[in-house]
Amino acid sequence: MRGRALTGVDPAVFWGSSVGIAALVVWGLVAPESLGSVMGTTLDWVIRNFGWGFVLIATAGLLMCLFLVLHPWGRIKLGPDDAEPEFRTFSWISMMFAAGLGAGLLFYGTAEPISHWSAPPHGLAKPRTDEAALVALKYTYFHWGFNGWALYAILGGAMAYFAFRKGQPILVSATLTPFLGENASTRPLGRLVDALAIVATLFGTATALGLNGLQLNSGLEYLFGIPRSNEIAVLVIVLVTCLFILSAVTGIERGIQFLADMGMFATIGLFLFFLVAGGATVLVISEGIESIGGYIIEVLPMSLRMGIGDEDWMAAWTIFYWAWWISWAPFVGMFVARISRGRTIREFVLGVVAAPTGFGFLWFAVVGGTGIQLQRSGRADLLGIVDTPELSFFTALDALPLPMISSFVAILLVALFFISGADAASVVMATMATRGALEPPRFVVVVLGLLMGGIACAMLLVGGLGALQQAAILGSVPFTFVVIAVAVAWVKALREEPRPGRQPPQAIPLARPYRAPARRNAPEAGAETGAES
Repeated sequence: MRGRALTGVDPAVFWGSSVGIAALVVWGLVAPESLGSVMGTTLDWVIRNFGWGFVLIATAGLLMCLFLVLHPWGRIKLGPDDAEPEFRTFSWISMMFAAGLGAGLLFYGTAEPISHWSAPPHGLAKPRTDEAALVALKYTYFHWGFNGWALYAILGGAMAYFAFRKGQPILVSATLTPFLGENASTRPLGRLVDALAIVATLFGTATALGLNGLQLNSGLEYLFGIPRSNEIAVLVIVLVTCLFILSAVTGIERGIQFLADMGMFATIGLFLFFLVAGGATVLVISEGIESIGGYIIEVLPMSLRMGIGDEDWMAAWTIFYWAWWISWAPFVGMFVARISRGRTIREFVLGVVAAPTGFGFLWFAVVGGTGIQLQRSGRADLLGIVDTPELSFFTALDALPLPMISSFVAILLVALFFISGADAASVVMATMATRGALEPPRFVVVVLGLLMGGIACAMLLVGGLGALQQAAILGSVPFTFVVIAVAVAWVKALREEPRPGRQPPQAIPLARPYRAPARRNAPEAGAETGAES
């Protein structure tokens, strides 16, 4: 029975990554102070010696995406030349939104702008002024904007290209075929790459689970008086982990697509609520337009700012964010690759980089701008809880009409993003561990889902929010080198493509035919493209 449960599993990738992560979870649960000390020392070394690397990688990713959009390569299809997209555009964008942003918008929606407003980064404005509000919004867009999504577009675009156009498994290792050959995913180095992808994803998603657990705990305290503590947040994570594992192994038809659409509509509803009920609509819109324009004009100079003299702020914000984006890149990259067959590279890059970022602009301009206005007017004390960002969103809602109803909707939305994102992540990681299997064994999905929840719980016990941020940075360090290799490999393969429009569609055959999912139409990203599992 167990043999059938592990059919198709790559032992080195699955057991290697699982045992290593399990040991870390046990360490965190048994000796949290010891693990916290080691993580702190290691993080200091990484920031001091490699912090600049995160900044350059995020900048290079944005420049590469601009190049792909403008270059004739942008007309190349992610699939045969006659391929058509599987999903309608709204669902495609909403699924990317749910996977790549989700509950982070609620956690940092008011917390980040108010933090930057009270202490503007790099001394760019006097604290708590109108100028500081513009700087705060610009840097919030920066951390949630083009640079991060560009990293997703590169990894996801490369996986979609090699899977749907070249007939490779939809794995990170398969993108290295220009260097490792057609059987890249079975070579030792390729299997190591897939293991690193699993580790990075486990740390990145565990950080998100931890943040979601903290915020759910805060919402439950507000509505039902349940005490707020790391221990209660751990219990919340354990409960929701069981729910998303149940969702992942039952394989509900179109489940993730349905949850993504529902989450998108609910998020838009909360966005409109802040816009209408905030009480400073004209001012919020005016500041939003000005700050969005400022960000678009200044994004490249902002991307190259190393923060000399402001290293602590850089470590707590910009470097944390770039590391977090990188750690999520294998998961979201595979996810968006799975749902993007038939789109052109240009359409893919613009859709992945611009569409979710555009909504992020609107969200933070309205929600973050409203938070700043609530503080200015004295209707809410967001500065008093700046060190506990999980409380910020509910504190802002408490100052608006119908606080109980809006807070209940917010809690449901956090839980929705929590379950759908973790559900997809567990299946994606199982796909990585089973050589790109279309429907990975449930045992593998359950093990990796439990490890994901275990890391989140361990980090909360080690040091709460700070430990979660440390985990995201440390987990992403090895994978940064993989991201660079994937980008170079993709460019190398594109240089060998016939020029678009010069040859008939059949002149670019697939190495192996793409097999569409037989039963699942939901974008669990657990797809494979003809690879034997």
